[in-house]
Amino acid sequence: MSEFVKVIIEGKTYEFPVIIGTEGEKAFDISQLRKLTGYITHDPGFGSTGCCTSAITFMDGEKGILRYRGIPVDQLAEHSTFVETAYLLINGHLPNHEQLTNMRVLLNDSSMVHEDMKIFYQNFPRNTHPMGILSAMVNALKSFYPAYDNTEEEVTKMTLNLISKIRTMSAMSYRMSRGHMVIYPRPDYSYCANFLNMMFDNPVKPYKLDEDLVKALNVFWILHADHEQNCSTTAVRVVGSGKANLYAAISAGIAALWGPLHGGANQAVIEMLTNIQQSGYSIPQVIEKAKDKSDDFRLMGFGHRVYKTYDPRAKIMKKMCDAVLGKLKKKDPLLDTAKKLEEVALTDSYFIEKNLYPNVDFYSGIVLRAMGIPLNMFTVMFAIGRLPGWIAQWQEGVEDPNGKICRPRQIYTGAGLTNYVPLEER
Repeated sequence: MSEFVKVIIEGKTYEFPVIIGTEGEKAFDISQLRKLTGYITHDPGFGSTGCCTSAITFMDGEKGILRYRGIPVDQLAEHSTFVETAYLLINGHLPNHEQLTNMRVLLNDSSMVHEDMKIFYQNFPRNTHPMGILSAMVNALKSFYPAYDNTEEEVTKMTLNLISKIRTMSAMSYRMSRGHMVIYPRPDYSYCANFLNMMFDNPVKPYKLDEDLVKALNVFWILHADHEQNCSTTAVRVVGSGKANLYAAISAGIAALWGPLHGGANQAVIEMLTNIQQSGYSIPQVIEKAKDKSDDFRLMGFGHRVYKTYDPRAKIMKKMCDAVLGKLKKKDPLLDTAKKLEEVALTDSYFIEKNLYPNVDFYSGIVLRAMGIPLNMFTVMFAIGRLPGWIAQWQEGVEDPNGKICRPRQIYTGAGLTNYVPLEER
């Protein structure tokens, strides 16, 4: 039996259907609200608004649950690879051996970037942020690798091009910004191993792959592969709702991710740790500053908009963080500051009561720094990981038979009717 909610507006009763999700989530279907009543809802930030139904990712912020296509993210982090997880998100199921092998082969075949694209890189100013370059270059892929429609064959081509070439383009932007020669992908390396090699290999000092770092990179990208309807994912869906091609939608997602309140959080963690170290404040002093509401200082990497308990990704990333630091035996004062800050925050009653636990950005920033990833590449690393989720979300949106172009309403608060005053009378 269908559920309905009754709403009384100006003395008249209206019934609106209730949508119930797989995990018991409930929503009022108000799609007919304005048509029936003349009213709209007002929800800045969309914290209480569902923009779609989706079968991709389930989150429960109160219980600390995150699943891709029903599979807990901790199981994927332990047993899967980034490529296999990407297949799961995009296709809706785990691949068999033949499907996974075929995807790896196709990704390898798609890994090269058109040589003419180098001209673009060479003409960006040297101080251009890698996220700006990446967003522009992803959009430019449409010109170099045209897709004529959104048929299954064309979408598959675009998907493979994006997943494979984004790591090549990202490594290229880093190396060319440093004046170094471009390293091309190798067919005998895995997806993550190839990225590390393209970033750090050197003709005079060949890069030695460390399987523990390859594993850490796999885990990092798996944990960031999708996260429901966040800012960048919503941007991808909104652009896709206008029937824009996948390259354009992903370019918009990258631009949205660039913001410091979204993808820039792991970079902000390292910047905060640097400022703490340079300020000379002790860790107890830093904790007291964070508690003081009159102080502008904020602890970056603690708490989360959705999770009201420990971020499930943070638990996995913490374990990986400990493993990487232990393996590399890095002596880094910044990392020492981070560990001390984490230790105090995890035992302080103020943080525990307010659910201000270290989130995935806190640990991922430390791991990326330990691996040698430069600070301005942190958000790019996030974008590479989030790509499969963006693709899956775009695809789900454009294939929705009930889908419409996104067109929110507003409450106008400007001036009333105002007559034009000729220039000579002003």
